[in-house]
Amino acid sequence: MLLEVNDINVHYGKIQALKGVSLEVAEGEIVTLIGANGAGKTTTLRTISGLRGLTSGSITFDGQDITKMPGYKRVIAGIGQSPEGRGVFPGMTVHENLLMGAYARKGDLSKDLDEVYELFPRLAERKTQMGGTMSGGEQQMVAMGRALMSKPKVLLLDEPSMGLAPMLVAQIFSIIEEINRRGTTVLLIEQNATQALQVAHRAYILETGRIVKSAPASDLLDDPAVQAAYLGAGLEH
Repeated sequence: MLLEVNDINVHYGKIQALKGVSLEVAEGEIVTLIGANGAGKTTTLRTISGLRGLTSGSITFDGQDITKMPGYKRVIAGIGQSPEGRGVFPGMTVHENLLMGAYARKGDLSKDLDEVYELFPRLAERKTQMGGTMSGGEQQMVAMGRALMSKPKVLLLDEPSMGLAPMLVAQIFSIIEEINRRGTTVLLIEQNATQALQVAHRAYILETGRIVKSAPASDLLDDPAVQAAYLGAGLEH
């Protein structure tokens, strides 16, 4: 198993955000974590990437216990994250933003840059444009491209469709599938549950800090209870 999260508990002061969360992601999969706002989805990703400490439990990645490993070393180990809100550097060009994703790597990056520009032709057209002047959809592409520049074994995507027009949402999910086809494992959290379940192999449902269900994504798409709770207007953009 490429990534194993084992019974993790996370607190913000006295508030417990994650309560015994366990999940696993096999190499080559797209796994999605769905749930309402405040369920703990972003906290889960931030804990995996090392941006948030945990109270108890463990995380294993590529056969190594990374529970106490600093976040920057997790990037080097092969965990890339495209954060909620995108986090684009506004005063840097698209090209410079992408290079920031490869800060821990040495050697010629031209092939990797070419691959990112192939995935995101819009970015190739706007290499010299400042990140802060890009549209929301373009900034999402920058954030995903920057994460890919670290050459991750697993790509953590936090709400990639948030705030995007429907046409762009479809494009972003198509690119996620292409990234996966090219060999990158993906752990996706997404409020647009229908889109997420359509591209994922497996899914977990998170409610108030607990995993309440896990199944093949196609099964959850067809589950009447899941449809009523997660696939209605409340979770769609």
